[in-house]
Amino acid sequence: MQFKHPELLYALFLLLIPIIVHLFQLRKFQKVAFTNVAFLKEATLQTRKSSQIKKWLVLCTRLLLLAAIVFAFSQPFTSKSDVFKAKKETVIYLDNSFSLQAKGNQGVLLKRAVQDIISNVPESENISLITNDNTYKNTSIKAIKNDLLQLGYSSNKLTSEAALLKSNTMFSKQNSTSKNLVFISDFQQDTSPFNPKIDSLTNLHLVKLQPINTSNITIDSVYISKRTASAIELKVLIKNSGNTIENLPVSLFSDDNLIAKTSVAIENDAETTFSLSVNEVINGKVSIDDSNLQFDNSLFFNINNGSKANILSINAVNDSFLKRIYTDYEFNYTATLENQLDYNIVDQQHLIILNELDVIPNALIATLKQFTKQGGTLIVIPSKKINKQSYNQLLANYGSNFNDLLSAEKRITTINYAHPLYNNGVFEKQVSNFQYPKVKSFYSVSLNNTAVLQFEDSKPFLYQKNNAFIFTAALNGENSNFINSPLIVPTLYNIGKQSLKTPNLYYTIGQENTFDVDTQLQQDDILSLVNDNINIIPRQQYFNNKVVINTAKNPSIANIYTIKNKNESIKNISYNYNRNESNLTYRDLSPSKNITISDSITEIFNTLKSDTKVNALWKWFVIFALALLIIEMGILKYFK
Repeated sequence: MQFKHPELLYALFLLLIPIIVHLFQLRKFQKVAFTNVAFLKEATLQTRKSSQIKKWLVLCTRLLLLAAIVFAFSQPFTSKSDVFKAKKETVIYLDNSFSLQAKGNQGVLLKRAVQDIISNVPESENISLITNDNTYKNTSIKAIKNDLLQLGYSSNKLTSEAALLKSNTMFSKQNSTSKNLVFISDFQQDTSPFNPKIDSLTNLHLVKLQPINTSNITIDSVYISKRTASAIELKVLIKNSGNTIENLPVSLFSDDNLIAKTSVAIENDAETTFSLSVNEVINGKVSIDDSNLQFDNSLFFNINNGSKANILSINAVNDSFLKRIYTDYEFNYTATLENQLDYNIVDQQHLIILNELDVIPNALIATLKQFTKQGGTLIVIPSKKINKQSYNQLLANYGSNFNDLLSAEKRITTINYAHPLYNNGVFEKQVSNFQYPKVKSFYSVSLNNTAVLQFEDSKPFLYQKNNAFIFTAALNGENSNFINSPLIVPTLYNIGKQSLKTPNLYYTIGQENTFDVDTQLQQDDILSLVNDNINIIPRQQYFNNKVVINTAKNPSIANIYTIKNKNESIKNISYNYNRNESNLTYRDLSPSKNITISDSITEIFNTLKSDTKVNALWKWFVIFALALLIIEMGILKYFK
C-alpha cells in the first residue's frame, strides 16, 4: 500500500490526545458515608467496573475513527507499478501502408485498428502517434481523433526497422520515465531485417494485425513489346498469389473510355496483349477486379506523341553508321561538315557528335563548353591525326586530356554493366566471351574513374566525364571494326536516348524519377503536374531547349497528371503505386525480454491499464470511519 499524501500521516500523533484524556482524568470523586455501607460498596464497585470497560471501548473506537480519517486524507492506494514516482510515456506506431487494405475478422485492418485506438486510449492521456507519413507528438486522442478517422493509405511505406527507429525518437531522454511503445502493423515481409533492440527502460508491445485472406491479384507491369509502322503491341503482366482463376476480365481504358477488353486464366502469372494505333495518344488505364487489396487493381500509363532528340553530327569522315542508328523514326538527325557548321543551330540540339575532326576551332570549343553546361550531351570521336592542343583545350572543360597516340592492336574486352548505358536491360546477363572488337591505335589517357568500355589491359576505350562521352580511338574502318560490332548500337543509341529522357510509359511513386520535357520556357515560368484539384510543382532545372524534372515522394496518389506551363498543357505522365506490398507474406515474430506480442489492440491497452491501474482505498477508510462513529454512538447510548 502506498500513499498519495504520506506527509499527512504525521497527524496520527494526534491520537495521543484522546489517550491522555482517557488515562488522566482530572475529576476527583468525593466520598459520602451511608448507613448501609456494605450494600453501597458493592453497587459502587459494579458501577466503576462497567464505567472502565465503557471508557476503554469508547477510547478504542475514537482512536480507530481518527486513524481512519487520517488514512483517508492521505489517499492510500495499491498498484503494480510505482506510477507516482515515474512519468509515463506512450508512443503508438500505426502502419497505414496499402497492405492494411486486407480484411480481418472485424473488417478492414486499418479501419479496425483506428477504431480500437480511439476506443481504448483515454481521450485526455498524453501520447505520441506516428504513421508512415505523419507525426503527432505530445498530443491526445481527442485532439487527433478526426485525423485518425480520415487517415488514408500511404504510398510511403516504412520498413519495420525504420518505423521502430523513428518511433524511438519520440521518447524523451529522461531515464526516470516509464516508456511504452505500441507497434501496430501486419508485419509484411520485406527485404530489411527486423531485430528489435530496445533499452531496459522501454517496453515494446507488438500488435500483429492478421488478415483472413492472403490471396491477391495484381497488375504487375505494362510495357510495349513490339512496334510496327502502324501498330503498337502493349503487354500486361498479371500476378496471382491465391487460387487458380479460370476467367479474369482485363479492361483497357483511355480517358475513362473502355477501348478494349479481354480475359485470362491465371495460376501464378499471366500475360495479355492489346493492339493500339501507332499515332494515337493514349491516356491509359489497365484494370482488373479483385476483392482483396484495391491499390494494385489498376495501372496508369501514357503513350504521348513522341518527342525526338535533336542530334547534330559534325563530320570529317563518313557518318553512315550514325545514320543507321539515329533513324528518323526516333531521332532528328542532322549532319554537317566541319567547315559548314551553322553555330545558330547548336543551342537547339540535345546531342552533338564530333566525328573524327583533326582540329577543333576555338569558337567551337567555346560553343560546346556552353552547350554541355546547359545540359547538352557531347560525343567525341578523335581522328588518328588530331591537333592535341585543340583537343585537350576542349577536354580540359571535362577534367580530361589525351596523351600520346599508341600504335598497338588492342581488343575491347570489358563492359561496365553497371553504367547507365547498359543497366536498363540491354544485356540479359553478363557476357564474358564474345567476338571482341579491336583497334589498331588509340590515345592514352589518365583516368581515375571506371570507363564504360575498356581494352584488355584495362585502358579506357570509351569513358564519360560529366556530359561528355569520349572515345580514345578513331572508329573508321581502317583503325577499328567497332562500328561493325553489336556493341555500337546499344552504346550510341542509349547515349542519344539519354540526351533527351522522354517520359516512360509510367513511373513508380516513391522512387527517384527523372525525365526531360522538350519545351522552352520564358523567364520565371514554372512547370507543374496537375490532376483535378492536385497541383504539384516538382523539382526542375531549365536548360536552353528542355526542362529536367525530378520527382520522388510526390505525387503521392496514383493517376495521370498533365504537365502544364500556366494554362498550356504540354503532355501527360502517369504515376503508379509500388507493387512490393502486393505479396501478402508476413514475418514470424517471437517474444523476448521487454517485448510482448499480441493480435489484439484492445488486449495490449488493457494490459497497459492494469499495469498502471491505481486502486484507491480512501473510500474504504471513510466507510470504516463512519462505521466506527456509529459504533461509538451505540456504546454511549446503549452500554449500561
